[in-house]
Amino acid sequence: MQEQMKELRSWIESSDNIVFFGGAGVSTESGIPDFRSVDGLYHQKYQYPPETILSHTFFMTQTEEFFRFYREKMLCLDAEPNPAHKKLAEWEKAGKLRAIITQNIDGLHQKADSKEVLELHGSVHRNFCMRCRKPYSVEEVAARTGVPHCTCGGIIKPDVVLYEEGLNTHTMNESVRYIQNADILIVGGTSLAVYPAAGLLDYYRGKKLVLVNKTPTPADHRADLVIHGAIGEVFSQL
Repeated sequence: MQEQMKELRSWIESSDNIVFFGGAGVSTESGIPDFRSVDGLYHQKYQYPPETILSHTFFMTQTEEFFRFYREKMLCLDAEPNPAHKKLAEWEKAGKLRAIITQNIDGLHQKADSKEVLELHGSVHRNFCMRCRKPYSVEEVAARTGVPHCTCGGIIKPDVVLYEEGLNTHTMNESVRYIQNADILIVGGTSLAVYPAAGLLDYYRGKKLVLVNKTPTPADHRADLVIHGAIGEVFSQL
């Protein structure tokens, strides 16, 4: 692993066009549960599977139950950025990192002071009335009980991409653009099992694809550098 770390440091030092693509593993070290890990939400017992609860159909038909789960399991407002979030923000400030593309909805990259963050699956920090589009803060949604309603009577929906919903076209297009033009693409904390997000790797044209993850991924054989380890620990050494 030390040889890989040495090579990665060398690449980073000589680049001013790094793009980072991250998944749930980036936030688990901040105390936010991962869906698919052994300790993740998918392995806990609920009346309905999380995949069902976090679907558009469930949101529309059993809205109160959705918000009970959402407030309890999806809102981790006390979480703080870990070394991975902080290092990425540091690289951006130094002019090395062009963009962060994330599957996470927790806003921790922004909390670490990163500016160019493309949120593929939305953010818990943005909420809007489905009727009049009035915005609401996550604190307002968290503080209420039951189904949150707007002053106009409409239901307030978190701006997160649920199962059965498509990704934002502009966000996807911008992600593709950054990845196509990247010198170094670092992929971290993701099993690369969720599509279409995992398919973004196909747009990378460079020869410095770095995969950092605790466990092997389906794309390890395509990478130019593979580091197996917790992303916060790896990034704290860079």
